Amino acid sequence: MFENLSERLGGVFDRLTKQGALSEADVVAALREVRVALLEADVSLPVARDFIKRVQAKATGAAVTKSVTPGQQVVKIVHDELVATLTGDEDPGALKIDNPPVAILMVGLQGSGKTTTTAKLARRLKDREGKRVLMASLDTNRPAAMDQLAVLGVQVGVDTLPIVKGQTAPEIARRARTQAAMGGYDVVILDTAGRMHIDEVLMDEVQAVRDIATPRETLLVVDGLTGQDAVNVATEFDGKVGITGVVLTRMDGDGRGGAALSMRAVTGKPIRFVGVGEKSDALETFEASRVAGRILGMGDIVALVEKAQETLEIEQAERMMKRFQKGQFNMNDLKGQLEQMLKMGGMQGMMGMMPGMGKMSKAAEVAGFDDKMLRRQIALIQSMTKRERANPDLLQASRKKRIAAGAGLEVQELNRLLKMHRQMADMMKKLGKKGMLKQAMGAMMGKGADPAAMDPAALQAQMARMPGGMGGLGGGMPPMGLPGGLGGLGRKK
Repeated sequence: MFENLSERLGGVFDRLTKQGALSEADVVAALREVRVALLEADVSLPVARDFIKRVQAKATGAAVTKSVTPGQQVVKIVHDELVATLTGDEDPGALKIDNPPVAILMVGLQGSGKTTTTAKLARRLKDREGKRVLMASLDTNRPAAMDQLAVLGVQVGVDTLPIVKGQTAPEIARRARTQAAMGGYDVVILDTAGRMHIDEVLMDEVQAVRDIATPRETLLVVDGLTGQDAVNVATEFDGKVGITGVVLTRMDGDGRGGAALSMRAVTGKPIRFVGVGEKSDALETFEASRVAGRILGMGDIVALVEKAQETLEIEQAERMMKRFQKGQFNMNDLKGQLEQMLKMGGMQGMMGMMPGMGKMSKAAEVAGFDDKMLRRQIALIQSMTKRERANPDLLQASRKKRIAAGAGLEVQELNRLLKMHRQMADMMKKLGKKGMLKQAMGAMMGKGADPAAMDPAALQAQMARMPGGMGGLGGGMPPMGLPGGLGGLGRKK
């Protein structure tokens, strides 16, 4: 999400921060490039124009241009204005579901991803908030739409309203409300048929459904690839149905992401969630400050810690921490770390959330430092015997040939893995002595400071001191060095 915009802005701000003293003309020229970047990212022209006007008014004063770090102050102003543009007056993830059974109405264009988003939202409410959820498909136009929701319901462990052929959408809505009340459900999510915002007949139908269901939340599901037309869609739906929030889908595949900026600024409606993948748990709360940080390449360390907490098995992590503090770090431990990194979104996903690492993700990919490399390393470890995993010092030439052949790889790739293991083991021992290991593990397991209060700048400085000048967060461990640089770990071309 926002990769292209982030890359363009990153180039502009790199030049600004390296320039030292700035004149007002320098700031104006840089902001002209920022405006072009916003327009290329599908931000609507009025929003881009107003945004630049506000930033320029704050960034061209003497307090900025004559300060010690003018470039960094301009970046901060842009960050703050991004947050102001994206922020609503309420918590985006806090849906009004306090008086059961609560109805949530899902509306949107054809093909926007309403049905899959309905299932994702249902799973989120069930797993994270302990709600008993009923889903109902009101799509009588698309063949197999009801069957699709029923299949998704089985996958996410959420009940769906039984299908009765021949009923209209308002009749299904009325039956769903009755079933929710009688069945003791907390939430009923109504998945309406996709429609064009200029289709009067279908818009009348969704208005009738709204009047029957009296939803507390009406969420407009918009494909992030829609671009600037997303604003027109939101305006029309809000005027005719009355939306309470927006869900942007397919944001993992959209490098532009300008729809998010435009929709929030023009409609005044909060962006509640963003869909960032095909899996049923790939629905994230839209956090303005964190999104702004990602756009400007500042990373999202809070999201990274949250992902670690979600995927981490506490007892296993505590056992690992005790071993690491004693300087014990074998191949089984390394395999666990690599697998955890894959669970947390893979290398590219993790690097995008780490402060200062976003710009390096493409270089890492080109160098072969990607999820395929992690899987090859796991395959090498799996090719070892239990004894070899526990004591990598046993690995001499003949054993190395057998292990590499068993994984279908070259011995030199195994040698790189062994070098990485040795450097990580040494670092674990040092961190354990300094107490940093326990502190990082505590944060990952929710036992330390609040993740939202973590200081990205401090973390970035810490990572700079790691072997190779960078780090990663996997399996609940602190930033782990990536020894020898990216090229040394990647596939040799």
